[in-house]
Amino acid sequence: MAEPIWLYQFRLILIGDSTVGKSSLLRRFTDGKFIEYSDPTVGVDFFARLMEVEPGKRVKLQLWDTAGQERFRSITRSYYRNSVGAVLVYDVTNRKSFEHLESWWHEAKQHTMPHNMVFILVGHKIDLASEREVSQEEGQQFARTHDMSYLETSAKNAENVEKAFWQVTREIYELVEMGVINTEEGWEGVKSGMMPRSYSTVPLSAQQDNGGEKKCLCS
Repeated sequence: MAEPIWLYQFRLILIGDSTVGKSSLLRRFTDGKFIEYSDPTVGVDFFARLMEVEPGKRVKLQLWDTAGQERFRSITRSYYRNSVGAVLVYDVTNRKSFEHLESWWHEAKQHTMPHNMVFILVGHKIDLASEREVSQEEGQQFARTHDMSYLETSAKNAENVEKAFWQVTREIYELVEMGVINTEEGWEGVKSGMMPRSYSTVPLSAQQDNGGEKKCLCS
C-alpha cells in the first residue's frame, strides 16, 4: 500500500513527569485505545499519525513519548533539538507534576535554541475530578505566562485528546505557512512532503498512520 500523502512532517515531543499519562494520551490519539495500566516508558518511544489541518491538506506527525524519570533525562534532552513542538503534560491530581512544569519548559527552551518550539500545556486525568489538586485557573495562568495554548484532557474518556494534538499541529502549520518556521538542512523538526495536482481528499480514518509499532531508541 502506498504511503499516505502529506504536505509537511512535524516532529513533536511529549514531556512531563513520570506517570502523568503521556503514553496513555498517545495511545488514545494514535490507536483510539485506553490502557488502564502500562509500564513506565524507558528512554523514548515512537508513534506516528496523519492529521488534516485544512480540507485536503494533511501533515504527518512524528510523536516522541519520553520517560519522565530523572535517570532518563539525558536521553530526553537529545530529542529536543530535532522537535518543532512540545506537548507539556501534567496530572491535575498531582500537584508536584504541576510544580515541575517550569523546569521542563526551561529545559526544552534551552535545548531547542535557536529553533522555535511551539508548546501546548495539557492538564491530564480530568476524569479523576474528586482527586484534583490543580485548578483549571492555575493551568490557564501558567499557559498565559508562558505564551502557550492550554487544554485539559482525559485519555480514559477521550476528552479533548484529539483537540489538543490538533491545536498544536495547527499552530505549527500556520507558522510554517507564514515563514516563521522553515525547513532546514540537518534539522528534523519540519520536513516538506509532496502533493501532486491530482491529490484528492481521503477520509482521515482511512489515512491514519498508526503508531501501533513502538520503537525503543535506547539501550
